[in-house]
Amino acid sequence: MKKRKTILNIQKMKADGEKIAVLTCYDYATALIMDGCGIDIILVGDSAGVVCAGYDNTLPVTMEEMIYHTKAVMRSEPKALVVADMPFLSYQIDLATARLNAGRLVKEGGAAAVKLEGGANVAATIAAIVAMDVPVVAHIGLTPQSLHRMGGYLVQGRKEDQAEKLLADARAVEAAGAFAVVLEGIPLQLAGRITEELTIPTIGIGAGPSCDGQVLVIHDILGLCEKYSPKFVKQFVNLKPIISEAVTNYIAEVKDGSFPTEGHSFH
Repeated sequence: MKKRKTILNIQKMKADGEKIAVLTCYDYATALIMDGCGIDIILVGDSAGVVCAGYDNTLPVTMEEMIYHTKAVMRSEPKALVVADMPFLSYQIDLATARLNAGRLVKEGGAAAVKLEGGANVAATIAAIVAMDVPVVAHIGLTPQSLHRMGGYLVQGRKEDQAEKLLADARAVEAAGAFAVVLEGIPLQLAGRITEELTIPTIGIGAGPSCDGQVLVIHDILGLCEKYSPKFVKQFVNLKPIISEAVTNYIAEVKDGSFPTEGHSFH
């Protein structure tokens, strides 16, 4: 029986030069498919707020929603490492609140690790959570929970001073004990420099090919989210017309009485 991946396996992948494949997931059925394909890390992202709940951004997502989605994913008994996002206000208030909420995602949700956004400004928070033996993935660059400060979903680190700050952020989260770091929306040269300097894996999203791994939102690669279409997304299949055809055919057969047939009925 294949063992579940751990943070040690993920860190070894960087050392061995093996790329790390990460996708978001929010439900049991998708997790079964994804894990069966051999995904390395399943990220239960607060992006669920956008693609599942229809929020305009991730800020409204609650701890209860994140625990719900994490529990749903964990019921698939995945072999992948499952990381759960810490939503806005779950870790920014104080260290005690951050530790409690990280613990809830592990204890109640079943996640093996948590992810939170920020660099040097959350280093103490990362260290506090790691100190209670909960592994942490950091997230720097374009951080969606900071969209108001950044003025929207804008590429970060193009200017020299911004790049130096992101380098400092990367060093800070590694020193604080994060076992990996997501690099989002930053120039590929900067991502390559950070990846080369850090001993922990970098997971890119809109950060170019030099990162140790890549993450995308599952709805984006399946063509199921039209709200945003970032440059860094590759649509691997467009399921919308396929689903639309199935629903249209269902409606038509119900309307004309051709479904259900006797074969779909009980005697």
